[in-house]
Amino acid sequence: MAANFVAVAARMSLVTFLGIYFVRQAGIELATVGAAFLCENLLRGLAAPVFGALSDRMGRRPLLIGSAAATAVVLPCFLLVEGPASLFAWSLALGLTGAVNMPVATAQLLDLAPPERRQAVLALNYTGMSVAYTLGVMPAGYVAEQGYGFLAATSALGYVVVAALYVFALRGTLPLEARPPESTFKASLFALRDPLFLGFAAVGFVFPFSMGQVVTASPLFAADQGLHEGYIGLVLGGNSIIVAALALPVASRMEAKGPFRFLPAAAALVCLAFVSYSLLPNPATAYLVGTIVFSFGELIFSSAVPAAVARIAPGGRRGAYQGAWALVASFSMGSALLLSSALRDAAGWEFAWLGYAGLLAAAAMAFAVARRRFER
Repeated sequence: MAANFVAVAARMSLVTFLGIYFVRQAGIELATVGAAFLCENLLRGLAAPVFGALSDRMGRRPLLIGSAAATAVVLPCFLLVEGPASLFAWSLALGLTGAVNMPVATAQLLDLAPPERRQAVLALNYTGMSVAYTLGVMPAGYVAEQGYGFLAATSALGYVVVAALYVFALRGTLPLEARPPESTFKASLFALRDPLFLGFAAVGFVFPFSMGQVVTASPLFAADQGLHEGYIGLVLGGNSIIVAALALPVASRMEAKGPFRFLPAAAALVCLAFVSYSLLPNPATAYLVGTIVFSFGELIFSSAVPAAVARIAPGGRRGAYQGAWALVASFSMGSALLLSSALRDAAGWEFAWLGYAGLLAAAAMAFAVARRRFER
């Protein structure tokens, strides 16, 4: 949990404002930036099932250490980006180095958690990450107004700390379920042939997609409305404060009824958040209200979704299934900025947010209809 805390603070304090940096300071078209973000997330997602399955066979620790060390080197190299070619090179390098962390860190946490308390443990971990996001993003907005070099240095140092935590804290014998009989590559594809997992992913992708919209697209939306980076950082930091304060008690109360029951409500709340972005007339109020409403949806899906994936996964395949979900999440989050840039240019932000709201409303109904199938 400490490693996850530092990693989120180090990464998100920088990544949240990179869209603004690449467009306004590097002079790159927003559509190109969105495509680069998509490539990074797609590569990260494509590699995640392989790394997740590999961790099922050889253990989580060496992969986590290597990923943190590599990210410490690659992440600050955004300062070297001068055009589309260097942007895509940096994005692909960052995607490959980051492909380990999401599935393997989650699988490691689930290995350590008592089975009957996994959702509460995931919520506690998410609480820590939300606090880290707040501590990273809120001051980072003001630092970004002065320059991005210091943010680059602190993000690199953060990942050095993450690597050190994995080296010194994860010592001794760690719990691991029985290894799958297939090769790593075949094991990585197992979840992608599971109809139950595919059905869940076909609806559940809306949650990482909406997170991508809030984290990467909404700062551009707010900046287009005339809001400054400092205010954007405060609003996004307030989102994390709400999640940090309430995630654990909310998850503890949901846990007894299983992770699938409340997902329709989560989708409905995110739908309402995007409606607020679109329809409230004052830009500052719209951004504040929409982000607060989104926070309450996030309280539910942040722990329920990974707990649901763990519930679907057969024994010995936890890493592979978390990797398969990382593929879905990475593609969904990575496509957010690219899609928003296209919709903004074609029809404006108001149409984009209303379109996303319709998608979330459909997902809420689909989860309500399919809940008992997932529970069985």
